[in-house]
Amino acid sequence: MWTTASEKLPWLYPAISHTTRPVRDGEQNGQDYHFVTRSTFEKMIREKQFLEWAEVHGHLYGSATQNLDLGVKGQGLLFEVDYKGAQQIRGRLKKVIMIFVMTPSYDDLVNRIRNRGRISERELSVRLSTARAELQQVMDFDYLIINDDYNNAVNELLCIFNAERCRREYRTEEYLERWTREIQLSQQNSAG
Repeated sequence: MWTTASEKLPWLYPAISHTTRPVRDGEQNGQDYHFVTRSTFEKMIREKQFLEWAEVHGHLYGSATQNLDLGVKGQGLLFEVDYKGAQQIRGRLKKVIMIFVMTPSYDDLVNRIRNRGRISERELSVRLSTARAELQQVMDFDYLIINDDYNNAVNELLCIFNAERCRREYRTEEYLERWTREIQLSQQNSAG
């Protein structure tokens, strides 16, 4: 969903996370994640290279601060993180919009997890326990998308991104400066 949104909105850049988990079929290093060893990840933690990080299901995941270089003025930066990562990012950055995406039902979540590939009943239990804990955090988010129909969920996501990009506080400075320059230039040309 996030990849589709960033493909449709050229001003939106996906922040590629680092992880210590193994590569899944079809994933590419540097495109889906930066796949690194645990020792490399831990070194990055010590060097404070992460905006947020967490251990999830025995693997480390984190968003490197270098991603912030992508979010140049007037552009958007998209982080795909769990609720702990979202809280860390909100605590460190001023302008953050948090979107919670969930399945329409518990049964649907179970089916989606099982369809990802081989998973033991113990791993499934851990993931479902995590999902229940995450659900308790939904009120801390700005938006909620129910991913029951992929295309509808992507459209809702695009609507949120476009609406947020049009907020006055995000545009005022740039356009007031531009108008001020153009008015001054117009007045100079009229006077001269």
